[in-house]
Amino acid sequence: MLKILKYSFFDLIRSRWSYVYLLFYLLLGFVLLFLNEDLSKAVITLMNVIIILVPLIGTIFGVMYYYDSKEFTELLLAQPIKRSSIFIGQYLGVSLSLVMSLVIGLGLPFVFYGLFQSSAIFDFSLLLVTGALLTLAFTAIAFNIALYNENKIKGFSYAILMWLFMAVIYDGLFLMFLVIFDTYPLDKFSLIATMLNPIDLSRILILLKLDIAALLGYTGAIFKQFFGTNTGLFSALGALLIWVVLPVFNIYRKSKKKDF
Repeated sequence: MLKILKYSFFDLIRSRWSYVYLLFYLLLGFVLLFLNEDLSKAVITLMNVIIILVPLIGTIFGVMYYYDSKEFTELLLAQPIKRSSIFIGQYLGVSLSLVMSLVIGLGLPFVFYGLFQSSAIFDFSLLLVTGALLTLAFTAIAFNIALYNENKIKGFSYAILMWLFMAVIYDGLFLMFLVIFDTYPLDKFSLIATMLNPIDLSRILILLKLDIAALLGYTGAIFKQFFGTNTGLFSALGALLIWVVLPVFNIYRKSKKKDF
């Protein structure tokens, strides 16, 4: 598995899209800090970008890599290698290359502007951790979608619809539900509904650390009220880790049973 991971990782590192992804965050970080040298405010601005863009990039790269490397994968399947090792190795190669681009692209501008001498270092670290977990989660979900759909067009369509649902539609439906049933106690429902969306979880995880109560919204306020800041952080982080572990486990399970 390590050899497959290494091959997939360096294969993506050599791709021009990886450089585009890296340069985008590098440019974004320098522009934000050039316009406003307050690192804490830059972290808040980056949060709005990361929780939407990172899942989209992870989804697209995951599906695209699976279908583009299908012939190579079939060649590997003919070798005495475990199926699960092939697909888990490819998944880790894709996700780790994206995580590296994210960390380097955003880390360099902040380090250049004195991150280690700033009080925002912990907030920025949490931002990177959240971005990394979102990358791991949505890349794994994208691999699952591709494994269940041999047709490339269907796979891409389902993947984009999944991201659109999580990023936009889910919050709209959730808000409508809260408005319609506002006379009922919805605290527990709100907590459960928030955990069912990794993007919402990431947003609350960062906002709780930044302690920006005005931006938390209804679900975030309930989350903080029930768990408190520290417990809320650990609870959200644990739920986000589950969003990584479960899709990866399903890749392992599905790859062992799938007929190629």
